[in-house]
Amino acid sequence: MKRRLVFYWLIGIVIAVILVMVAFHFDDAMQNFIALHQSRVAKNFMRNVSRLGDWTEHFAVGAALAAIAWWRGNKKWTRVFISMLLALALAGASARVVKIAAGRARPSVKAEEVWNGLKFGSQYHAFPSGHTAASTAFFAVLLLANWRIGVFCLPIPLLIGFSRMYVAAHYLSDVVCAAILGILCAMLVEHFLRRQIENRKSKIAN
Repeated sequence: MKRRLVFYWLIGIVIAVILVMVAFHFDDAMQNFIALHQSRVAKNFMRNVSRLGDWTEHFAVGAALAAIAWWRGNKKWTRVFISMLLALALAGASARVVKIAAGRARPSVKAEEVWNGLKFGSQYHAFPSGHTAASTAFFAVLLLANWRIGVFCLPIPLLIGFSRMYVAAHYLSDVVCAAILGILCAMLVEHFLRRQIENRKSKIAN
């Protein structure tokens, strides 16, 4: 069992590394593609997606769903929605720390250096996309809890990630790395809570 788990982790790491390398390679190509397919209607739509796809809106939805599940006495879904909120917070905080440390200029910023190190100005907070990391973590927990519902909601973080590139806030690599970060945060929260539940069940059984 442990060998199989290690094997899966190695496969996942290899896939993640390949995705990151490909994303960095196609950063300019994606920016050029978006620049050639700009329209006022699409830009307004993508701006609204970015505005509504921030962590605050996700938190409001998750908190409301957790409250409803708790009120109805559904322990499973109360735990799932709280886990989604925890993953959201973890991904958002992690992305924030990396943003400040990396200091990558946004595509809309005219800068001589793309990577500038420690920066506190938001115009140098391109890497990774906080919107994408938070949204991916939020819905990845849902996917782990119920894959049917999770797959149905999968277009949401994908659309949010694309909207961040469309409004020139992030590069493709910012979005891809943020998605990987969000998945890792979701898996961490899910693993920790599952272990807590298993320990509690074993204590009750004993």
